Amino acid sequence: MATDSLGQLPGAREGRDPRRAIKRGPNRLPPEVVAANQRERLYDALVHTVAEKGYANATVSDICRAAGVTRPAFYALFAGKDDALIATYRHGTGLLFKIMDDAYRAEPTWRAGARAALRVMLQVLAELPAFATTAVVEIDAAGPHGRAERARMLRRFDRFFADAPRTAGVAMPEELVETIVGGIYATVYRYVASGRVEQLPALLPTIAYFTLVPFVGREEAALELPDRGLPGPAKPAECRITP
Repeated sequence: MATDSLGQLPGAREGRDPRRAIKRGPNRLPPEVVAANQRERLYDALVHTVAEKGYANATVSDICRAAGVTRPAFYALFAGKDDALIATYRHGTGLLFKIMDDAYRAEPTWRAGARAALRVMLQVLAELPAFATTAVVEIDAAGPHGRAERARMLRRFDRFFADAPRTAGVAMPEELVETIVGGIYATVYRYVASGRVEQLPALLPTIAYFTLVPFVGREEAALELPDRGLPGPAKPAECRITP
């Protein structure tokens, strides 16, 4: 896993991490460096504050206090709380996709790459529960703008299916990838919303099976399961769409 990118994800550090404190004195940093520092601290502070209080109850003052940043500095960077959440979401999911891309491209086959991308996604979310809560669950609280950002983020998963094998002479439905991604997201959402973030990595066999079966067949995909057996009737319940 790309540890550098992981450490930059919102929520990987506390907003008031002393290693990022801006020293006062005659040798002041350039304004753009100060702004970048404050922005990163606000990303972290927002994620931790929203995960703790919920987006509806988190205030700009709460976020600024957790970041050690003044309200005027906050409003110099963001139009308001919604804007800060969306910016944090874009930044965080962008870094997550980079980690997934790196894992995907490091493998020699599509199947191994898809499994690797899923594995690091689940691991990152499990290691950063505050980020998982904000990015998976609380983004809904931003209303239509948040849901639109989430929809755009989900379409980015298409890249991991571009090289998936296709059965000769069999047309794949246009909605197939969207359905697979939606099922995975619904499962992850349910685990995060119910406080089971640390259990996400254990979902890899089931999610890998669900992802692979349309492309490699049921028997081949079943090799992803721990007992190498075919899933029983209860398995599909892991992928119901959350209302």
